[in-house]
Amino acid sequence: MQLPIIAYGAPILRKVASNIDQNYPDLKKLIEDMWETLYNSNGVGLAAPQINRDIRLFLVDSEVIFKNQEPEDEPYPDAPGIKRVFINAKITKLEGEPWPYNEGCLSIPKINEDVIRPESVTLEYLDEDFKPHTETFIGMTARIIQHEYDHIEGKLFIDYLKPLKKKMLQRKLTDISKGKVQVGYKMLFPKK
Repeated sequence: MQLPIIAYGAPILRKVASNIDQNYPDLKKLIEDMWETLYNSNGVGLAAPQINRDIRLFLVDSEVIFKNQEPEDEPYPDAPGIKRVFINAKITKLEGEPWPYNEGCLSIPKINEDVIRPESVTLEYLDEDFKPHTETFIGMTARIIQHEYDHIEGKLFIDYLKPLKKKMLQRKLTDISKGKVQVGYKMLFPKK
C-alpha cells in the first residue's frame, strides 16, 4: 500500500527517532509499504519519519541510479549499488573527501540544492531480520545513506545550505508546508 509522504513543516521531520525491536507491530508490512511508496514516488531512499513514524528505520535503493545511468556518465565507485533496509542505524565514522551533489527530498519536493558530504560512511545497523551489521559504504550509496540517516536524526538536507541560500528558498518552503505544491505521489501536509 502506498503511504502518504509527510511534507516539510511537519514536526515529525525534526524529531530524533526511536529505536525499535522485533516486536514492532506489523514491521514486515510497514517495510513492504515503504518500498512501494519509495518506488511510486521515484525516490532512492525513504525514512520512517517521512511516512509519519518516529522510528529508526530507512530504506535505500542506489541500484536504481546505476540502472538509469548513461554510458557516458561519470561512473560511481559503488556501482551497481545496494537495495537495503536499515534499522536502528548508528553512524560510527564519516571519512573521505567531501564532495558536492545536487540533492532533493520527497518531503521537500521541487527543491534541489548542492550538499557537501563525505565520500564514505561506516555504520552499525540491523537488517529486516534484526541481524547486526557493521559496514562501510562509499560514493552515491554513502550519500543516500547519510541523507536518510539525517531523517532519523531530525535533520533535512536544507540544513546544510548557507543561510542566504536558505533564505532565498523560504517562499518555496512555505508553499510546500501550506500544501501549495503539485507532486505525482501522495503527500500529507502539516495542519494549519
